Amino acid sequence: MNIKVETLPKYRVAYVRQVGPYGSGNIQAMEKLKEWAKERNLLAESAIIFGISQDNPETTPPENCRYDACIVISDDYQIDRSICESELSGGKYVICKVKHTAEDIRRAWAEIFPTIQQSGYQIDNKPIFERYTGDMINNDFCEIGVPVKP
Repeated sequence: MNIKVETLPKYRVAYVRQVGPYGSGNIQAMEKLKEWAKERNLLAESAIIFGISQDNPETTPPENCRYDACIVISDDYQIDRSICESELSGGKYVICKVKHTAEDIRRAWAEIFPTIQQSGYQIDNKPIFERYTGDMINNDFCEIGVPVKP
């Protein structure tokens, strides 16, 4: 598994939220975000897209789970009322690059938490994300980011 620790800046993001069980609704939220971004010429090779599961499905009822499909926007970008805006707080994250298949992502989720525990880091109380950049989207890869603290 390809794992590294990365310090991320604070990002301003535009997002589409899906509320309900994680799964096909997440895909629909991501497609809606991409359509919005493409119409505004934001879906360039340099684009950074995040899929953020805001709730732990083991402790939150499925019908209340929130998923945000996000794209990083510049501080001076004028956002319109057709989409929501937020910030993704920066900090240290354990980043794991994986092939974007159900099997590889499932395996990464099973391996990443024991790896973090063995590394001496603790999981920080921030959302876990999947990150996609231009080359990853085109080659079916993503990165899983888990917030950590010493």
